Amino acid sequence: MKNPNNKNSALPEFSEIEELSYLPVNAENFKEKVPAKFDPLQKYLQEISKYPVLSREEEEAIAKAYYKTKDPRLAYKLVVSNLRLVVKIALEFQKFWTHNFLDLIQEGNLGLLQAVKKFDPYKGVKFSYYASFWIKAYILKYIMDNWKLVKMGTTQAQRKLFYRLRKEKEKLSALGFEPTPAEIAKRLGVKEKEVEEMEQRMFTQDLSLEAPISHDSEDTLANFLKDNRPTPEDSYAREEILNNFKRLLKEFAQTLTGKDYVIFHERLIAENPKTLHELSQKLGISKERVRQIEEKIIKKLKKFLEEKLPDAYYYPLALPYKD
Repeated sequence: MKNPNNKNSALPEFSEIEELSYLPVNAENFKEKVPAKFDPLQKYLQEISKYPVLSREEEEAIAKAYYKTKDPRLAYKLVVSNLRLVVKIALEFQKFWTHNFLDLIQEGNLGLLQAVKKFDPYKGVKFSYYASFWIKAYILKYIMDNWKLVKMGTTQAQRKLFYRLRKEKEKLSALGFEPTPAEIAKRLGVKEKEVEEMEQRMFTQDLSLEAPISHDSEDTLANFLKDNRPTPEDSYAREEILNNFKRLLKEFAQTLTGKDYVIFHERLIAENPKTLHELSQKLGISKERVRQIEEKIIKKLKKFLEEKLPDAYYYPLALPYKD
């Protein structure tokens, strides 16, 4: 029945609406048109797949031409034809890196650029083989520099151990052996202590000094660290000791004359001490004689300070007396 109050109305009655509710609905018609999620890695892989891989003959010819001319267009051809190699090598390191995989690819690309600069095509080595070492080196250094808040593996030997340690542990476990530091050190030809230190760095978690010690405490780890800065009292005491030494050194210098005075001022307390040779030339005596006078002055100064400051040995600024 139509609504009599509106001649132009074609509204259905409630019963008709109820019947319509049981009609099948195509959900696809009501889906919001949302663009597909952008994946930068997939996009990058699609882009580099457009560049052809050079044959060995083509690669060798381009490498030789670049070696002679340093033409950036030739370098570009070498780089883009080996971008897939970087991705392949980066995959080998993915188990060490749980963050953005593109970071590894980017570092590997930097290694590839370095390889192009350094490559000598007349050494009889294939460019891709040579480049793989630079790519691995750059990726490995990046991982170790960013593995923890505190840098680890800053030497070449440590980086090599970092890379081989996990592999060796997996090999030993697969063979049924317990991968102890001693066994790993033996197989890798390094010290056991080096393996233990690297394991500690790799498999321990970083802690923030600002983190609370527990969920119900406002105290942080930093609150429990020893403060090595001198207290105002220590600073004042140090200043007093320094002033005392300066005063006593001036007093001691007044007891010296001639060659003793010159050697004391120009060798023992000078900011830039003169050598034995320089003083021997100035004073007209042998270097051995200068050394003897120096020893005599030091002993005399030691006795002088012991009389004036009986507790001089306990002062942090006490002179390093020679016996």
